[in-house]
Amino acid sequence: MQIRPHRLIERKKTKKIKVGNVSVGGDSKISVQSMTNTLTTDVKNTIKQIQILEEAGVDIVRVSCPDEDSTKSLKEIVKNVNVPVVADIHFHYRRAIEAAEMGASCLRINPGNIGSKDRVLEVVKAAKDNNCSIRIGVNAGSLDKSLLEKYKEPCPEALVESAKNNIKLLEDNNFFNFKISVKSSDIFLTVKAYQQLSKVCNYPLHLGVTEAGGLFSGSIKSSIGIGQLLMEGIGDTIRVSLSSDPVDEVKAGYEILKSLGIRSRGVNIISCPSCARQAFPVIETVKKLEKKLAHIKKPINLSIIGCVVNGPGEASQTDVGLTGGGQDSNLLYLSGLPHTKVANSDIINKVVKLVEDKIKELD
Repeated sequence: MQIRPHRLIERKKTKKIKVGNVSVGGDSKISVQSMTNTLTTDVKNTIKQIQILEEAGVDIVRVSCPDEDSTKSLKEIVKNVNVPVVADIHFHYRRAIEAAEMGASCLRINPGNIGSKDRVLEVVKAAKDNNCSIRIGVNAGSLDKSLLEKYKEPCPEALVESAKNNIKLLEDNNFFNFKISVKSSDIFLTVKAYQQLSKVCNYPLHLGVTEAGGLFSGSIKSSIGIGQLLMEGIGDTIRVSLSSDPVDEVKAGYEILKSLGIRSRGVNIISCPSCARQAFPVIETVKKLEKKLAHIKKPINLSIIGCVVNGPGEASQTDVGLTGGGQDSNLLYLSGLPHTKVANSDIINKVVKLVEDKIKELD
């Protein structure tokens, strides 16, 4: 019983490209990305972190390549992970060429700091020769000096002009396997830049509010920016940039997609904020259930409501539901129908069992 969004989002049809074995754009699913924070030269721990991100559901992972030792490390990393690896390149075009040769599925280059047009063209050749895609990564914090002189400050028009200049550069060299991002730490600037860019190009867009902040504040900022764009049908792949564990970025990304009815993974818990009417400790119950059900990957809806005001209504719309009714008369629902009463002391075990049994049934 999957809850259907009341308003279907009409997504803009963009050009489909390949990032390794993952399709981005067109009718492809909106992919969730993250980035490692280990030293890329620490191959063992970088592989371990990517594997943890794979378990969390990441579709594409980016790694930083600041020096030659890092790009050389890519060869071993790529061989030991299952998701496409994007090489994050800044300042030195040679790193991009090396990364393509070492097996990166995509090169993220920032046109404002990669170097001259000739150097960008060498990167394009390496990408072509190694079946590697490119992300044009325009960032408000590193715009080309000529654009800053023209516009006086970072603004949507400057970001879009930078993107258009680099689109033309790649197109003129017969390269079309690329996506684009126009990021800023300012939500308004970010949203307006993507809105403008979406009107003038048909390439897939990588969404994100860059340098969004810590887990709490960054998730909120990213949800507002990314969520607004997705609701307008803009965006083909997302990354929630947080000063936190990269796994949190993946979880936040899925929560954004899940909230909009775009893509689901794992247990979607619908729960009340709790009040004096609660018949069981809602907050603690939800915390425990989140941990106990974290291993589930298939999408399923679970409602945990502390009283009978909204409980039955929510439970009627979810796969498994719990409505508070008192110490021994809380009511469990299955597929929207009353199932059995449950005492407070048995809530966790019985809810977990019902959810796991429901998952087996869905299989």
